[in-house]
Amino acid sequence: MKLWLVRHAQPLIAPGICYGATDVAVDEQATRQAAQTLARTLPPGLPLRISPLQRCGQLEQALSGPRPDLLGKTDARLAEMNFGCWEGQRWDAIPQAYYDRWTADFGNHRFGGQESVQEFVRRVAAVWDDTLREGVDTVWITHAGVIRAATLIAQGVRDVTQAAQWPQDAPAFGCWCVLEG
Repeated sequence: MKLWLVRHAQPLIAPGICYGATDVAVDEQATRQAAQTLARTLPPGLPLRISPLQRCGQLEQALSGPRPDLLGKTDARLAEMNFGCWEGQRWDAIPQAYYDRWTADFGNHRFGGQESVQEFVRRVAAVWDDTLREGVDTVWITHAGVIRAATLIAQGVRDVTQAAQWPQDAPAFGCWCVLEG
């Protein structure tokens, strides 16, 4: 089974802002371009699972015009990690002590008070497992953090205890990768 992991287009938010679970719109032109390229690339009839955040929904809507054969369904488990009180703040304005607490207990600490990395990975693993049970090639329209978590899960890693385990790479805005399940 192939899993297409598609990252939304460039969000309309200043660089350097923490916006994990914040529902921000994306650049319309970049979204149309990503949808056109994706429409030419995806095999026919794949099911789509979409994050409930509008930056992913906008890509799904743009894709539905040229590819009405792709049937979408929103799945809240595909939302980006929630950084709680740090949402909307500049990353470089967050005091170092908060980063230190997070890296000291990377898997379990709720950076921003909302969701830990381990809770986030479990959430993504649940939708991963459901997708595998369905047994058909599938597309997720989602976020960099979800794609990073899915990459770990595909490698058999479901317990993340250290920051060094977290993948640095993710597809660029409007791009994707394909994992085998």
